[in-house]
Amino acid sequence: MDGNRSSKPDRSNPTKKLSVKNFYLLEYNVISAFFWGAVLLRVILILYLLGPENVAEGNADFTKWVQTGALLEVVHSVVGFVRSPVMTTVIQVASRILLVWGVVYLFPESGATTIAYSTMLLSWSVTEIIRYAFYAYNIQGNTPQWLTWLRYNTFFVLYPTGVASELLVIYASLGDATELNEYYALLLKVIMLVYVPGFYTMFSHMLKQRRRVFKNLGKRREE
Repeated sequence: MDGNRSSKPDRSNPTKKLSVKNFYLLEYNVISAFFWGAVLLRVILILYLLGPENVAEGNADFTKWVQTGALLEVVHSVVGFVRSPVMTTVIQVASRILLVWGVVYLFPESGATTIAYSTMLLSWSVTEIIRYAFYAYNIQGNTPQWLTWLRYNTFFVLYPTGVASELLVIYASLGDATELNEYYALLLKVIMLVYVPGFYTMFSHMLKQRRRVFKNLGKRREE
């Protein structure tokens, strides 16, 4: 799952001179956007040259470590670098970690070889490129309107496709999971059920955020 976890600093007034904390967050967001751009490029190239069944073989390890880097976002939340609630951030990051380590890494010959794995990575990477770029600009206080538009409109497509792809990848791995451990397979099934209310909650949250952001933009235009 992916929601609105933030690598945006806890500040209200932009300044030209960045603090050490904001400089670190700026670098974190820029580097993260770059690596997710690399994930996107690799997926597109492998899809074009070799087909979806080879995407995991050529990209799973790289994506696994790029996504693992997002554990820093939990640290950012815990130490107060960003405003995101700790538990919300933990849940959002953990769902991705489950996919890259607890499903694709453990069962590379099942869900990872389906087209759903490719659409999952496409949804993730485009989402993260936009999100990290948005926060990088926001830290500097000069977010372009087109990027704000992308941040609060593309989730209408990317969030449902990402969640659906994640569920399909998990579902395709249940057979191998059962062979490994019946209780682990049961855990994956329970997690799939949790996705349903989780999707509704996070999608509703993004809609609320979207309304707030565009309402504020409208007020600025009037001023």
